[in-house]
Amino acid sequence: MAAFTPKALAEIKAMGVTHVWYTGIIEHATQTDYSRYGIRRDHAEVVKGRAGSPYAIKDYYDVDPDLATKVPERIREWEALIERTHQAGMKVIQDFVPNHVAREYHSDACPEDCRDLGDGDDTSKEYSPDNNFFYLGEPLHLDNILGSNECGIAGLYEENPAKATGNDVFSAWPGRNDWYETRKLNYGSDTYNKMLQILLYWAAKGVDGFRCDMAEMVPVEFWEWVIPQVKERYPDIIFIAEVYNPQQYRDYIFRGRFDYLYDKVGLYDRLKAVAAGWCSARELTLCWQSVEDIQEHMLNFLENHDEQRIASDFFAGDALKGRPMLVVSALMNTNPMMIYFGQELGERGMDSEGFSGEDGRTTIFDYWTVDTIRRWRNGGRFDGAMLTPAEKKLRDFYIQILRLAEEEPAFSRGLFWDLMYVNGHLDRQYAFLRSDKTKTYLVVANFSDESITTEIRIPADAVRTFMPDSDKVRNGMAHDTVLSVKVKAWDGLVKKIKL
Repeated sequence: MAAFTPKALAEIKAMGVTHVWYTGIIEHATQTDYSRYGIRRDHAEVVKGRAGSPYAIKDYYDVDPDLATKVPERIREWEALIERTHQAGMKVIQDFVPNHVAREYHSDACPEDCRDLGDGDDTSKEYSPDNNFFYLGEPLHLDNILGSNECGIAGLYEENPAKATGNDVFSAWPGRNDWYETRKLNYGSDTYNKMLQILLYWAAKGVDGFRCDMAEMVPVEFWEWVIPQVKERYPDIIFIAEVYNPQQYRDYIFRGRFDYLYDKVGLYDRLKAVAAGWCSARELTLCWQSVEDIQEHMLNFLENHDEQRIASDFFAGDALKGRPMLVVSALMNTNPMMIYFGQELGERGMDSEGFSGEDGRTTIFDYWTVDTIRRWRNGGRFDGAMLTPAEKKLRDFYIQILRLAEEEPAFSRGLFWDLMYVNGHLDRQYAFLRSDKTKTYLVVANFSDESITTEIRIPADAVRTFMPDSDKVRNGMAHDTVLSVKVKAWDGLVKKIKL
């Protein structure tokens, strides 16, 4: 946490960033021994990797000791980072993991007036509305993952009765690809109250928002109950849901009261398909049409800890191919966008990192150095002096697009007009307009290996909508306009126009 100095935060802010999502803050299970600080050791067999998953929460009321300079001061160091972030002009997002906890969850930091999860559970019942966990009536078996954890030996960890696994495996025999290191929470009334208490605890420390892990695996009725209560005390706090089922989007917005939902199944998946050449750029129109009524609540992204890096061999293989994706994702609408650390530097994620192996992702399970970030940090100077010219150029591109999205009213709050329906010749390009009626911009993203010179038709209806006070509109002379544009390979054009 101390590495986020005022200088580091100023450089992040300069990119056009408004919020920083600090992942893995809450204490989770790990193979590192912190028992000398009064923290119970975790059994290696139910920890993935050496560092452990930041989503296998061990204590909802404590901070991960790995992130602290002085372990006994870890809570105060987090509070200080929140304050530094605010002083830098940005807000703080923190994870909230409501669906599951570590196998050996035990809070040694919860306030005196709270009862720990599982306290008082009737373990003889598979389900009870008064229980915090589901109990399966037989011992937990890790035989299915024998040899899967290089630092542990299957069968040594004992749990009886077994509890349901975090990814809804109601069996005492989870597999290696299951979230076997976690226990599923049961949302009876007691769990409702304990989760509310946890959210209020962190909100009181100045956190500005919660990114809610796998929110769709928790009943929407819980969110409908808890979010208004938190917002009653902290009206400006925001809630972001990791939800992947489009059929549930509107429930989690209108009933669950979430501010933002991941636009993964729609825009992210379609942009990836376009970049890979699996489908036409024309299909991007379907993305905004499917969420048009809730567009302002969608959170765009191109990378995160679950997804493969753009520059990895498993995705595009070249960070430059992320440029047209960024242009579309950041500039198409007024909703926010996430940038994952190192994305703006072309981080490839092609290291072989312990538990996760070489999979095109940056590990969350093991201690690892991200080379691009190390060189951008440059010993705490955060001047990027060690970056290659290509990395610097890519970062400048990201800054230009992100600041445009944040600072130019035509993009931050203006109208959107899809131009694909009047430009049937486009297939590897996506074109649209953005306007606040004082400035109008033409945006063209080129998903092709070749530079293109083409004509873009702008319909008369767009002229009348975006420039109602122009002489052409007042004189009844608005008509279709054709503009000639040139866009480099895997690049984007943003051009202010007068119609």
